[in-house]
Amino acid sequence: MDALARKLGLKTDPVIFFTSAGIMVVFLVVLLIAPGPIGAAFGAGREWIVTNLGWFFILGVTSWVAFLLWVALSRYGAIRLGGNDAKPAYGNISWFTMLFAGGIGTVLMFWGVAEPISHFSNPPRPDVVPFSVEAADDAMSFSIYHLGLHTWAIFAMPGLAFAYFIYRYNLPMRFSSVFYPLLGDRIFGPLGKALDIFAILGTLFGVAVSIGLGTQQINAGLTELFDIPDAVITKVIIIAVLTSVAVGSIVAGLDSGVKRLSNINIAMAVGLMLFVLFTGSTVFLLRAVVETFGLYITNLLPMAFWNDTLASYSSDGGTWGWQGSWTVFYWAWTVTWSPFIGIFVARISRGRTIREFVLGVLFAPSIFTLVWFAIFGWSAMEIDGIGPDAREAMGTQAGILSAAVGESIPLAMFAFFDNFPGATLIQGLAVVIVAIFFATSSDSASLVVDMLCTGSADPGPWHQRVFWGVSEGMLAAMLIVLAGDAGLTALQEVITVVGLPMFILVFAMMFALFRGLSHEDLSEVKVGSPPKQEELAPDD
Repeated sequence: MDALARKLGLKTDPVIFFTSAGIMVVFLVVLLIAPGPIGAAFGAGREWIVTNLGWFFILGVTSWVAFLLWVALSRYGAIRLGGNDAKPAYGNISWFTMLFAGGIGTVLMFWGVAEPISHFSNPPRPDVVPFSVEAADDAMSFSIYHLGLHTWAIFAMPGLAFAYFIYRYNLPMRFSSVFYPLLGDRIFGPLGKALDIFAILGTLFGVAVSIGLGTQQINAGLTELFDIPDAVITKVIIIAVLTSVAVGSIVAGLDSGVKRLSNINIAMAVGLMLFVLFTGSTVFLLRAVVETFGLYITNLLPMAFWNDTLASYSSDGGTWGWQGSWTVFYWAWTVTWSPFIGIFVARISRGRTIREFVLGVLFAPSIFTLVWFAIFGWSAMEIDGIGPDAREAMGTQAGILSAAVGESIPLAMFAFFDNFPGATLIQGLAVVIVAIFFATSSDSASLVVDMLCTGSADPGPWHQRVFWGVSEGMLAAMLIVLAGDAGLTALQEVITVVGLPMFILVFAMMFALFRGLSHEDLSEVKVGSPPKQEELAPDD
């Protein structure tokens, strides 16, 4: 493998690079040959996990939020990631835009209208009447719960662990480095390489699914705007264009490529949000933003522990299932992204204190998410019809946006903009924003995968980085072409199942980080060689 890597001009760990690429190809071939059976097998696994271990996911993410806040507010919060004299490489605004664009910008565009409307028309709680004021309150609370502090805790937990061990102990920029207190020098051997390969594959397949799903939303927008058919060839062309943009950004690098795309994207997204605010029911929405903060604060603790335990005893005879389809699915899918986002966040956060890192990563994107959902979600529910009178008028038929979500979730955002002035122009802008968000996620994921292979923050050869960007696009395109919706569905089931071991590994990161912090000499904190494993062992 070493000889082949030299011949190809690669700057990477050959075992990690070629094994990851080989497994990706083999898995793709098997998935394309038999998407149905694989989907069924992993579907059964996913069903077992969400039914029997859903409580573990819900309790787990809540415990990460609590742990991160404790670390930030404790005496360890003053520790600087990179040494006492290290300075942040990026200003606060650029740091935030890269955090957001590389994290869940695509998710907000996809779910900003669709999730509140879904919960509004089909409330999570069995005793809540659809389209009622109570249903609207719950829809906002659950939407922000899913994409607020808890989602960012899934990214911040590995991100902080990466930043701490990589920058403070000069360990390689690899997934395995965070397990040094638990594994010692074995992180440099086969076990460590296996962890790195697992993280790379989780990132590749997770991003490929997101590109596939995002392509559906872009195609829906183009159909709405130009009557372009919703067809396989259209989706392939969209993926090709997105991949080309991503590859250009990859070649430009983190500072010139990802940073610039992120800044442009956030500016456009904020402009879109302000357009909805000032051309919609402005006073209603300003009240809603303030009230939504109160709803989130009031309901956060109950939602963080709610497991719908009595669902099978409810009046409608339901079974535990809503949280499996929503909350547990969110956590399992998001955690497959955690190595990618964690490394990316660590890479752009050198020089910040632990307190700055945790509070910034948890709260800045969460506040933006809350405002985004308050503006888009309440606007959508107002259009759909809130209250007893609206419900009685509709009877068993949902409102216009509920019907759009029921027909096609990717269509929801574009159906929403039909109710605003300059609908065609705004829908076109939304398509561009979604496209750039997905390109940004793809290029940042490719750079991170390259870092996981090289073990260094310094970029590898351009063709090495481009390989991963093209691989993500081809993976999504081939799934759509050769396996259709069955392939994407099967892959969603796969990454949900993969989310369980990844979830356990992130738990292990929490204990590794605690062990490292507990042996800090806060009187003289500096970057140096990693301590011996016995020095990190818990005190007897």
